[in-house]
Amino acid sequence: MSVSVTCIRKDKGNHENPYVAINSFGWINESTGAKGSSTREQMYDWVLGGGYGYVKDPKGNTARLIASVTQTGTRYVKTVPDNVLSDDLLKLPECI
Repeated sequence: MSVSVTCIRKDKGNHENPYVAINSFGWINESTGAKGSSTREQMYDWVLGGGYGYVKDPKGNTARLIASVTQTGTRYVKTVPDNVLSDDLLKLPECI
């Protein structure tokens, strides 16, 4: 299964990096139309287990999510670095 992340929900605290501020993700399975949300930890486990998540820009380009861990052990997901300086995941709108 693959999902397109459509929005993020961040808390307002201080964090080791901006990805750790994301506490949940809104997503859609574009093949089935199913929508859902996952916590940061659930998304990390899903991606680490082989799930394919991505962020799509307005032009249809995609950036794949990968699982990562901070130096202090906090688990999170981020987009794979590419030739674009901006980060697609962090630019998503806040989930309602």
